[in-house]
Amino acid sequence: MKLKNIVKKLTAVFLCAGILTACGNASDNNEDTVTNSRQEESASVSSAEKPEENSSDSEKVRITALSGPTAMGMTKLMSDNESGRYGYDFNIVSAVDEVSPLVVKGDTDIFCVPANLASVLYNKTEGGVQVLAVNTLGVIYICENGDTVKGISDLKGKTVYASGKGATPEYALNYILTKNGIDPENDLTIEWKSEHAECLAALLADENGVAMLPQPFVTSAKLQNEGVNVVLDLTEEWDKLGDGSSMITGVVATRKDFAEKNPDVVNEFLSRYAESVDYVNTNVTEAAGLVEKYGIIKAAVAEKAIPECNIVCITSNEMKEALSGYLKVLLEQNPQSVGGAEPKEDFYYVA
Repeated sequence: MKLKNIVKKLTAVFLCAGILTACGNASDNNEDTVTNSRQEESASVSSAEKPEENSSDSEKVRITALSGPTAMGMTKLMSDNESGRYGYDFNIVSAVDEVSPLVVKGDTDIFCVPANLASVLYNKTEGGVQVLAVNTLGVIYICENGDTVKGISDLKGKTVYASGKGATPEYALNYILTKNGIDPENDLTIEWKSEHAECLAALLADENGVAMLPQPFVTSAKLQNEGVNVVLDLTEEWDKLGDGSSMITGVVATRKDFAEKNPDVVNEFLSRYAESVDYVNTNVTEAAGLVEKYGIIKAAVAEKAIPECNIVCITSNEMKEALSGYLKVLLEQNPQSVGGAEPKEDFYYVA
């Protein structure tokens, strides 16, 4: 398949992967809480060399991540790399459509993307992508400017502000509602907005408003209005269904040819990445400072948001079970959201 045709077809699925892009960016009206700037961080040594040894750019492992929860878990690794410990070349981007062409052209080695986009890329590259780890579970919440929603059933008759129609947020919400006996079309009104910032604004302007928001917009809402409450965690609601799958937002993936040629490099990265995730989750204040340093979001917001971002590092068989179940749910709702078909066994990397 020619490169230009692959890239052209990928544009149809960028919307399906948009949630993580928005998680790290806010509108101009929220510049005081969410940083719009982004920075590219790189080191000058390979992962196998000491700082005093020289290495060329071609020896560096090129890592791309979206500005948002997927990049937050990587910030300690970025900091260690900057001090000369490793040989990674980090590139933090703000939009998902910046990542896919890099993958297709072979211009990135390891990349963090929405879970469904990894499946799309796998199908479009004819098996050229492998998932290394789940790095973010669900980051979507139902928030209320009030206190009347106690459970899923209380959404009946409500108007819910939401964004992500035709994408993962819609599929997840519809799946949870349907499994709880609620008709998304008739039992409530879902008022779709073009972006999460619009949902935030609508929620804050409505005295009795209800909205579906991802982190860190949830934290931003609570900081701006103490009357805003998180009433439902969609990750928990998904888990209650007990179907063996998990609600997954993001994954760390690699090009299959890179993994086959560099298994030791990939395995070392996974080990270091797991340590970074653990650091971020257990040293929240320090990690929040790194999150701001690398232009993701302000430290004050990050410190409150990190515990709610479900940042993880799930690998091997546990990853396969959780991710495959999630992709099956999306496949049933819209085959194009995962690239038209469920990925095969070689999609899942086992160290």
